[in-house]
Amino acid sequence: MRPIDLANKILKHKKSVVWTFIILAIASTIAQFAVSVNYNMMDYLPDEAPSMQATDTMEAEFDEPTANARVMVEDVTIPEALKYKENLETINGVSNVDWLDDLIDLKQPLEMADQDTVEQYYDKQSALFQVTIEEGKEVEATDEIYALIGEDNALDGEAADTATSQKMTGQESMYAAAILIPIIIIILVLSTNSWAEPVYFLTAIGISVLINLGSNIFIGEISFVTQSVAPILQLAVSLDYAIFLLHSFSDYRKETSSPYEAMRLAMKRSFPAIAASASTTFFGFIALTFMNFEIGADLGVNLVKGIVFSFISVMIFLPALTLMFYKWIDKTEHRPIVPSFKNIGRRVLKVRIPVLILVAILIVPAFLGQSETSFIYGIGEQPDSSRLGADQEQIEEQFGQNTPMVMLVPRGDVASEEQLVNDLENLNAVDTVQSYVNTIGPTIPSEYLDESQTEAFYSENYSRITLHTDTPTEGEEAFSLVEEVRTIGDQYYGEEAELLGESVTLYDIKDTVERDNTLVNWLTVLAVATVLIVTFRNIIFPVVLLITIQSAVWFNLSVPYFMDSELVFVGYLIVSTVQLAATVDYGILFTENYNRLRQTLPAKEAIIQTIDGKIFAIFVSAAILSSVGFILWLTSSNPIVGSVGLLLGRGALLAFLSVVFLLPALLLITDRLRLRSSKKEASHDA
Repeated sequence: MRPIDLANKILKHKKSVVWTFIILAIASTIAQFAVSVNYNMMDYLPDEAPSMQATDTMEAEFDEPTANARVMVEDVTIPEALKYKENLETINGVSNVDWLDDLIDLKQPLEMADQDTVEQYYDKQSALFQVTIEEGKEVEATDEIYALIGEDNALDGEAADTATSQKMTGQESMYAAAILIPIIIIILVLSTNSWAEPVYFLTAIGISVLINLGSNIFIGEISFVTQSVAPILQLAVSLDYAIFLLHSFSDYRKETSSPYEAMRLAMKRSFPAIAASASTTFFGFIALTFMNFEIGADLGVNLVKGIVFSFISVMIFLPALTLMFYKWIDKTEHRPIVPSFKNIGRRVLKVRIPVLILVAILIVPAFLGQSETSFIYGIGEQPDSSRLGADQEQIEEQFGQNTPMVMLVPRGDVASEEQLVNDLENLNAVDTVQSYVNTIGPTIPSEYLDESQTEAFYSENYSRITLHTDTPTEGEEAFSLVEEVRTIGDQYYGEEAELLGESVTLYDIKDTVERDNTLVNWLTVLAVATVLIVTFRNIIFPVVLLITIQSAVWFNLSVPYFMDSELVFVGYLIVSTVQLAATVDYGILFTENYNRLRQTLPAKEAIIQTIDGKIFAIFVSAAILSSVGFILWLTSSNPIVGSVGLLLGRGALLAFLSVVFLLPALLLITDRLRLRSSKKEASHDA
């Protein structure tokens, strides 16, 4: 069916179209509550990752997983600490609590026990419990733990991080939306001549966001990154489609008295431009789905769906809605608030040579800098201002850092196991090692003991060795230790030795996403370049556009290196794709207008008129995307979401500056080359 025939059908049945979308939005709003949110980054590692295989082995062989929380209670005696342990064990969601009484006989004086072991659990009348909280019950369990221990005592660990993220994500998303929507409305009011038009824009895209959220019911589960970022990002990158359609409608209303005919012509005229814009974003986001670290794939699928739903909503729902209520646009017309941008194009052209020189000087350091940035691969440390951050600091001051690791080795070879444990105990970063051979003794056959005494160490097929280390969860020191421990395990058991723990998981995430980085960036560039070549049917425009936007991406991602700050790698990987895919639209809008004017005007005059005519439209789009990014950064306590927000906000502004200042200079330099290329292609086609 031709687009014009489809337009006629949509407009003829406008009421049915509007009600269909409203019903879908209501159903989707209800459906989204059935979609679960996953806060565990480990679940997104590929199955072949060593830590994932070790975790599978652990779950199959042992009833109890490793501890994922630490609880410190100050100023308690041994009997009081044992009472706290008993109360912790009764909390719903707590499956296991380890303390000093599991390792030594507390009936004997503490002075007779190994002091390193004692001080790991009880020091200066402070007791530290190793607690295991079941997955999915983190919020409920940590709330009860806080109620038990009060304000003066402390809780930290993976489970506490997860619980905090679960509590904050939903609240922060609502808070971000409450700040963002008024800002977007203000930006849209400044860019239109009617008070009602911004409502139409937001309604069309808002409906598509709700439908996208509801469609996740067929997936069943999304990541916390997707829940926090995808809806707002979808709104920001696809709002341009609605703006373009209604601006075309407004132009045709000046040429025809029939609103029906004006909308029909607007749909026909805007379809190719909106389709091209949506395609670059669509195929750019497709690149994320190729990530082995599946948080990127999870976000990519949701953003791809979002672009499709936004495109459908703008091309079907918005025309029908506008035609039903176009009189409100007429009734709420106002004079232009922002003055026209005349003569700004001539001023921009005056600085084109300095801009080219500046970019030429900075682009190589920017490219090298963005490749040398220090990265965080997990969630990172909580701010000291939060309860969790203060608790982490309180526990570390008393007991130091503790990042446990578990090694699983085949059961049976007691001599090798004893030698392995000795080697692990000699590592500088390892505080203590708990295993059967050094806790109970290698000379005592496990068959002579009760199962309750051996189940922590032995399963039917495996021996479990727990290492308590004083390293952070990630970083050079932690990752070096992971490599050392794996090497020692390989010396005794080869590939049969398996290792798991938070730092091990983050090491595997690092290994996975570093390999993803090159693949995803190249796929994004190739996908966007292909769409640009198809759109312009000329090789020069795509090259110029990619240089313009990719340089802005490099400038953006190099800032952390030159500011000597760490960057969450997942945020870096996502934004390096999203910024290119989302902001190349600015360049397309600019270049299409320049190409059209160049048919009848000299190159410089075509550039000047393009800057004067399109700078405000590009600014509006960039301002919305930048606002989305900075508000995510300011409102999110999750470092991954905050990192995505900061990079996106800064990236949108840099892309705007590149399109306004760098792109005109590049178009003028390549103008003759483009004309020759176009003539060759035309003669070849003939």
